[in-house]
Amino acid sequence: MNPFSSLQIWIRAYYPSMGMSSLKLLKYVLFFFNFLFWVCGCCILGFGIHLLVQNTYGILFRNLPFLTLGNVLVIVGSIIMVVAFLGCMGSIKENKCLLMSFFVLLLLILLAEVTLAILLFVYEKKINTLVAEGLNDSIQHYHSDNSTRMAWDFIQSQLQCCGVNGSSDWISGPPSSCPSGADVQGCYKKGQAWFHSNFLYIGIVTICVCVIQVLGMSFALTLNCQIDKTSQALGL
Repeated sequence: MNPFSSLQIWIRAYYPSMGMSSLKLLKYVLFFFNFLFWVCGCCILGFGIHLLVQNTYGILFRNLPFLTLGNVLVIVGSIIMVVAFLGCMGSIKENKCLLMSFFVLLLLILLAEVTLAILLFVYEKKINTLVAEGLNDSIQHYHSDNSTRMAWDFIQSQLQCCGVNGSSDWISGPPSSCPSGADVQGCYKKGQAWFHSNFLYIGIVTICVCVIQVLGMSFALTLNCQIDKTSQALGL
């Protein structure tokens, strides 16, 4: 028997099994991590719905009534659930269409995050001005709007601050949620100080999220290519 023919037969028999092993490993790794993210998305969505129902934190910016913690959590949780579901089903079913949809959605989210970061950096001063104006407008409706009052009470009690720039912002006297003391800072400056002091941790979390997204995209593309190679090796 020709030894080259024997080697060719062995390669044809071995390569599909090796491809199938790689395919199984990839799809179960992708499925496992996407399932974890899907569960996290469910928890975030559930917590967001709970906040919307309870309306605990109120509305801080009256010109942006949709910008509440509950709405943000609902949107983020829903996006995570949809993307993770596509990743789970695409990997476990070895469906190329779902895998490519998962890849495209992750790519769009990553591009949106990068664009948002660039805009925040370029228009930082303008955004700070708009935030200060929004807070000054909001504080004027503290006594007339229940949602605004809840938002300010929560922020002042959590950040241990008073008013926008200080207790003098309260014309009729600071409310009970304001901490006592002459050296109490305004919530705008306190929020800026908190952001700058935690900038490193925020950056690390942001980079980790981007790395996870890139890994998910890489896994999806690799699994998609592996499905093609395995199909070709099996003659499908």
